[in-house]
Amino acid sequence: MERSRRDRGRRRRLPAVPAVLLGALGALILGTSIGLATDPTRLVGTTGYVVATGLLLAVGLYGSTYGIDLADLRRDLRGVVAAVTLGVVLKAAMISGVMVWAFDRPEYLVLGIVVAQIDPLSVTALSKDGHMSQRARSLLTAWASFDDPMTVLLTLYVAGYAYTAAGHSGAPSVVGGGAQGYALGLALNALLLGGALLAWWAGGRVWPAREAERQLARPRRPATPLAVLLVVVMLVLAAANMLMLAVAVAGLFLRTQAFARPLARAVTSAFLLATALLGLFVAQGVSIKPGLLLGSSAFLAQAVVAVLLMPLFVRGLSGRDRVLLGIGQQNGLTAVLLALTLERDFPKTVGIVAPAVVTVNLLHYGAQIAFDCWSRHRAGKSRQPAAGQQRLPRHPAPGDGTPGGAPATADGLRSSA
Repeated sequence: MERSRRDRGRRRRLPAVPAVLLGALGALILGTSIGLATDPTRLVGTTGYVVATGLLLAVGLYGSTYGIDLADLRRDLRGVVAAVTLGVVLKAAMISGVMVWAFDRPEYLVLGIVVAQIDPLSVTALSKDGHMSQRARSLLTAWASFDDPMTVLLTLYVAGYAYTAAGHSGAPSVVGGGAQGYALGLALNALLLGGALLAWWAGGRVWPAREAERQLARPRRPATPLAVLLVVVMLVLAAANMLMLAVAVAGLFLRTQAFARPLARAVTSAFLLATALLGLFVAQGVSIKPGLLLGSSAFLAQAVVAVLLMPLFVRGLSGRDRVLLGIGQQNGLTAVLLALTLERDFPKTVGIVAPAVVTVNLLHYGAQIAFDCWSRHRAGKSRQPAAGQQRLPRHPAPGDGTPGGAPATADGLRSSA
């Protein structure tokens, strides 16, 4: 009975994923149609565009870390740190190596950095399908949420070399701030995070939560209206200044149960809008062959890193979770924003990254469907009794009252008497 209840719950959850995927496909088609009819390149670089895309990314980051189980994060902290540091470097090196080897263009080094990260918005919008355990989901969302600082750091060092190797003189504009700009960005992130945490704590003192929440052994938190206001202000400030690390860390601490359902809807809406935005750039022309190879390389690099790195730092993951982490590469808005940042110094970057994003996500969804079908087939075979057990009944033993060897009941004894 318990198994049938779980099976019914699983069947109820399955339709949610196709609904999101169909919505993403519709958003991609809509964005591509708009891009064919208009020229969206004039929007790139404007204040409204930067703030809008930053807000989409901030919503995805906050929703991603908001869903992380803190106990799982503490238990697998070594694995998370290894994934967002060594894992990102290894993935970027493998992807860039494949692209430079295949096309003999040194400027393609930057492409490995663009898609080495995992998009937190895509992970948050599409990871609630029940395939992963809570622990593995927390590990993947933490990986997706905190790999961006390493990506930015790699950009500072690799973009300069790629720019010079491609025959240009001077330094690319993307590394104009250099290490000093990177340090300033970290300081501003820390300032925003500190202010948000202080406001959250002060709000819990001045405008405490409901009595039912105060009775629980939890830190003080502000009532729902003030909590919503604090989070919205933080997201807007982060979007205007691209302070995404502060948002990712804040999602671990700025939590209240009233956020769960509205935040899930906000993440899904942001994911669909980001997919439509991707369609705008798909319509402006793409490089299919480099894009397909870039996307395939990113997907395979994730599998290699997950198989080689995760067992060294994370213990006790099931085989199912290890496979799902291996096929967990997803790209989206973050890759598009990085490509737009590099487009000025490395032309046609967006035209390669856009089909790569589509390729990565199609491979991810296809691998998930294939793995789920294989798991169901294997589970069905394990539940079936062996053929020998079905066709060879046991001979009656002395004292048995039934032909199949089952003990006779009291009614059977009375009837035989």
